[in-house]
Amino acid sequence: MLAQLLTFAWTAPSLDYHALAPEIIVAATIVVLILVDVFTGERSRWASSSVAGIGLLLALIPIATLAYDGVDRVMFGGGFVVDNYALVLKALFLVAGYVVILLSTNYIAEGDYHEGEYYTLLLSSVLGMVVMASARDLISIFIALELVSIPAYMLAAWRKRDQNSNEAGLKYYLMGVFASAILLYGMSLIFGITGSTLLVDIGADLGSYVSSQPIITLGIAFVLIGFAFKVSAVPFHQWAPDTYEGAPTPVTSFLAVASKAAGFVAILNVLFIGFYGRHDVWEPLMWALAALSMTVGNLIALRQTNVVRMLAYSGIAQAGYILAPLAVAGATLGTGSEALRSIVVYLLIYAGMNLGAFAVVLAVARKTRSGEITSFGGLFSYAPVLTVCMTIFLFSLAGIPPAAGWFAKLSIFSSLASAGTASGYVLAVIVGLNSVIAFGYYGRLIRVMWMDEAPDGDRTPIKVPTSLSFALIITVAVTLVWGVFPGALTHFTDHVTLFSLLR
Repeated sequence: MLAQLLTFAWTAPSLDYHALAPEIIVAATIVVLILVDVFTGERSRWASSSVAGIGLLLALIPIATLAYDGVDRVMFGGGFVVDNYALVLKALFLVAGYVVILLSTNYIAEGDYHEGEYYTLLLSSVLGMVVMASARDLISIFIALELVSIPAYMLAAWRKRDQNSNEAGLKYYLMGVFASAILLYGMSLIFGITGSTLLVDIGADLGSYVSSQPIITLGIAFVLIGFAFKVSAVPFHQWAPDTYEGAPTPVTSFLAVASKAAGFVAILNVLFIGFYGRHDVWEPLMWALAALSMTVGNLIALRQTNVVRMLAYSGIAQAGYILAPLAVAGATLGTGSEALRSIVVYLLIYAGMNLGAFAVVLAVARKTRSGEITSFGGLFSYAPVLTVCMTIFLFSLAGIPPAAGWFAKLSIFSSLASAGTASGYVLAVIVGLNSVIAFGYYGRLIRVMWMDEAPDGDRTPIKVPTSLSFALIITVAVTLVWGVFPGALTHFTDHVTLFSLLR
């Protein structure tokens, strides 16, 4: 045995450094952040945010060059793929991470926080998201998901002397670990049946094991339940409202948008490549999760008095909209392709409008020191620009033109109707009814901002920091441009596909 080990010839894997450039740049930025924190300390409080932001913007350059090249790149035996689908999602994660940095700059600098640690953890989580977009085997998906989650646990409890923040971090950690355990057990069952962790191999073999149907069903169910915790789908959503309320607001925006999007990307990778042939198993589960998440999320949001908790339950409902096309994705390959594109469209639009809404919440809280809906009373009288911005984002979340949310909702309706099945039509009706319900609480906040009086009579204008203003400009531009010119978005998403849909 020893002789065999001594004579073993190790062959280095073939690496495409161009394809790996976004991950390499983000990882290098993390190293630079650590060094900046070590050597500057408190002497340069703004250095960390600048380095983090520049690093994420630099990582967008190879994504543009890879997209221009137009060649699909496969590495590590098929476990890592860089294609149009991966590039679009990598760009989403990097831009979302950059916007979160803009939201965090003043919040972290003005507080008693260690900036270097904060941005190091934030970029570590973004690195996991970027890897997730290209992950095509169970091991890399799990590692990427944990790389996303572990820094997020610490970020949720960032305000160490705040009891609510500590509670948020603890709840998020406990529920996250529980979800990871369920997910890992499901993956182990799938590996035990197929003998492979590669999604393409699992997809090719899974449908042939008729005698192992109960184990296959259990494995698929456990994997999807684990992911359902990550995206806060009902009934696995209990951690989200308390975590979002207790965490620092920039972290909440990060969890509600980027982290949730990473969970959805993992679901798409697994379903469309590994489990696509067993849509008879996962479609009913997706239908139930979508219907419950939409309905429960919207109904509970109606009763909220805190704007962050309202947005948390709104996010749960939005998760239901995103899951809806998966309930019919297995009808035909054409239906699956349309479902995939509609979900990617929704994720891109959701990131812009939700990050923008949290940016306004953060700006208003700088003056009111409150997250209550009543604290937005009379906002138009002393902060008209913020009021208009928030109205645009709420209109978009409700699916009202010309904000981009209408196109996201239309994409969902189109994918459900194209299936031509009774379950698709019923779910489309549920989506429509929930969209009407959702406007109840979005409209209430709009009414408070435009028509109510300021609760304390204080109409002192809100001074919005430069970084926060820049974040608002980006999110408003995205929300309006994609709403008025949806072709600018479909130009990218029309080329999105996954391997199983090409067979």
